[in-house]
Amino acid sequence: MKNEDLVVEYVLIAPVEDVWSAITIPKKMKEWYFDIPDFKPEVSSQFQFSAGSEQKKYLHKCRIMEVIPHKKISYTWSYVDLPGMSLVSFELFHAGTKTRLKLTHSGLLTFPQDLTDFNIKSFTAGWNQLIGKNLKTFVEK
Repeated sequence: MKNEDLVVEYVLIAPVEDVWSAITIPKKMKEWYFDIPDFKPEVSSQFQFSAGSEQKKYLHKCRIMEVIPHKKISYTWSYVDLPGMSLVSFELFHAGTKTRLKLTHSGLLTFPQDLTDFNIKSFTAGWNQLIGKNLKTFVEK
């Protein structure tokens, strides 16, 4: 792990299979993550989505780099018209009847650090909201 890696970990009260489907099936992803109808959990598959703050939305461009069903999915994460390229990895671990999810977002310092939306604090808040609140609520209901 490098200094620019952001790691977020949560234990979810749900089996790995349920968490895996929540992070790989577009209909389920839309309920807690982003609306990505063209998402396919297949290596080299590409997808994009728009997200950001109320003030500014950014078009995200991604390519799936690794898929190990029920264990790991990784994809590149970049923005149209902005420099930088990062990698997002979701790793799932059996914890009895629960799942430990480890999200690693590496390469954050390749993004423009003069823009508040791209600092580590902003990404940390975003992932904690998405994983620690949105996904947790979605899979534990």
